[in-house]
Amino acid sequence: METKVLPVSDESLALAADLLRRGELVALPTETVYGIAADARNGEAVKKIFEAKGRPQDNPLIVHICGMEMLRGIVAEVPERARRLAAAFWPGPLTMVLPKGPEISPVTCAGLDTVGVRMPSHPVVQAVIRRSGVAFAAPSANLSGRPSPTNAADTFADMNGRLPLILDGGECTYGVESTVVSLAGKTPMLLRPGYVTREEMERVLGEEVAVSHAILEKLNEGEVARSPGMKYKHYAPRAEVTILHGSFNAYRKYLASHAADGVWGLCFDGEAARLPVPCIEYGAEDDPAAQAHRLFSALRELDRNGAAVVYARCPEKDGVSMAVYNRLIRAAAFRVVEL
Repeated sequence: METKVLPVSDESLALAADLLRRGELVALPTETVYGIAADARNGEAVKKIFEAKGRPQDNPLIVHICGMEMLRGIVAEVPERARRLAAAFWPGPLTMVLPKGPEISPVTCAGLDTVGVRMPSHPVVQAVIRRSGVAFAAPSANLSGRPSPTNAADTFADMNGRLPLILDGGECTYGVESTVVSLAGKTPMLLRPGYVTREEMERVLGEEVAVSHAILEKLNEGEVARSPGMKYKHYAPRAEVTILHGSFNAYRKYLASHAADGVWGLCFDGEAARLPVPCIEYGAEDDPAAQAHRLFSALRELDRNGAAVVYARCPEKDGVSMAVYNRLIRAAAFRVVEL
C-alpha cells in the first residue's frame, strides 16, 4: 500500500473524509498527538486500526466527535457531571468514559460496556469529522508500544505502507494523549493523566476525582483496562529506559558510574553539557507543559542516535507532571531507581 503524506487543503480534507466514509484509515493531527482514524460504528474499519498498529484488541479506543449532538447513539446517557466537564474543557484534550450506546461497534470498545469520547479542538480533526459525518475511533498513530508521534514525519516512520493517507498539520500542541476520566461509576475516576489535570476537574465538579492505581503502577493480574494506556508497555523507544529519582548531583554521579558505549541520558533543559554521557533534553525541570510537549520526540531522537540504555531524570507526579511521569514510567517498564 502506498501511503500519501499531504498538507492540509480542501482537496486533502475531502480525500480524508471520503476514505473514512469508505471504511479506510486516515492518520491526522490532533492537539495531543497524531491519531489513526476509522469510523467508530464500522467494526471492520476499526479492525484495520488494530492491524496497522499491531495493537491488542482488548485495548479500547477513544471516539472523537465535533458536537454534543453527535453523542446520540454513541453513549447511553450524558450525566450532569459529563455536561459540566464538557462545558469547561470541550473542545479540548479530555476524554470521558461513559456507558456505551447502541451504535458503537464492540470492536471500538474492546467488548466493554463503556466508551471513551472526546471532542478535540484541533481544526483539522474538526474539519474531517464535519466533512465526513463520521465519529471516528482514533488511537495514537504509532506502532503499538512505541512513542506516540507528534508530527507527520514520525507518523510516516511507523505507518508507511499501513494506511493510505497522512494529513500533515504540523507539530501537535500538547504532545501527550488526552486526560481520561471515567464517569461510569459512583465516583469520577482518573484513568489516564493528561493536560487537563485532576485538580482542574475537581474545581469544576466540586468533588474529589479518584485516581486509578494503574496510573503509576501496573494493572493487577486479570484487571480490565478501562482506558487506553493502562495495560501494556507503552511509549517506549528501542532502548532500555530507567528512571532515576533524585537530585541533579545524584543523577550526574550515577551516570558517571554507569557510562559506557550506548548509554544516554534523558535530562532537563540546560543539564546536558554538565553530564558525563550524551543526553537529550526534554524540557525545563519546572515546566511540565514543555516536558509533555517534548517527551515523545525526545524518546524517538534517542532511537535515531542509537541509544541502547537510557537513564531519565524523573519529573514530578502532580498536575501536568503526572501525565509526563505516567508516560515515562511505562516507557521504562516501571524501572525506577531511587538515588
